[in-house]
Amino acid sequence: MNTITTQDKTQIYFKDWGAGQPVVFSHGWPLSSDSWEAQMVFLASNGYRCIAHDRRGHGRSSQPWNGNEMDTYADDLSELIETLGLNGATLVGHSAGGGEVARYIGRHGTKRVTRVVLVGAVPPLMLQTHANPAGLLIQTFDAIRAGVAADRSQFFKDLTTPFFGVNRPGAKVSQGVRDAFWFRGMQGGLKNQIDCIKAFSETDFTEDLKRFDVPTLIIHGDDDQIVPIGTSAHASSKLVKYPTLKIYPGAPHGLADTHKEQLNADLLAFIKVSAS
Repeated sequence: MNTITTQDKTQIYFKDWGAGQPVVFSHGWPLSSDSWEAQMVFLASNGYRCIAHDRRGHGRSSQPWNGNEMDTYADDLSELIETLGLNGATLVGHSAGGGEVARYIGRHGTKRVTRVVLVGAVPPLMLQTHANPAGLLIQTFDAIRAGVAADRSQFFKDLTTPFFGVNRPGAKVSQGVRDAFWFRGMQGGLKNQIDCIKAFSETDFTEDLKRFDVPTLIIHGDDDQIVPIGTSAHASSKLVKYPTLKIYPGAPHGLADTHKEQLNADLLAFIKVSAS
């Protein structure tokens, strides 16, 4: 397997497909790099080098007790980019992975980055605070922690319903897609995934987004039942320097599967246009 070893001796698994300008993908919770395969195959077939890693504690990467927070996730991403010698990269982050990408830019800048895509991403802040009154209550995330701790396997199976919008009229989501989500989730470590809930829900990425100085495509479904569009995509589009906001009508959180053809086409168009 392709792996790098970070400064704290954590092994990070990654896949590296195709050749050309690099596109680096960061996955959502509780998944793995496999959740990007449709986009990676498409872009690699169109002349790009596609790289995706399993976040520490997820997928095939190590499951360390420590470091399951956004600063370390961002530093792991930086070590991957530095080790592979990537320049002129497009960073693509979904959900918690969008937070990872934002914190990467906040900590490491854009010297190796030419554009960014945030897909159903958690920034700037999911949690309700005095400064973010429209956010979700802490009880929402406490319930997620409790569900994962009590019966992680069943929780992940149940989570596929809102994640893919299976509870919406006319939804066409196969059992296979739902099973794949469960399988990817169960590859991760319990401690790591519980810690990651705090990381994606309570981390404030406002200052990180203000450091975005490259073209940024923000894609979000307006029926996202996991990351509400108002406090995420709409808010982020007002903080980054060069935003393009693209809303998918009726799309759920898991739009990389449910709307993969549309997402693939939008990614390719954005990379081509912003590179010209």
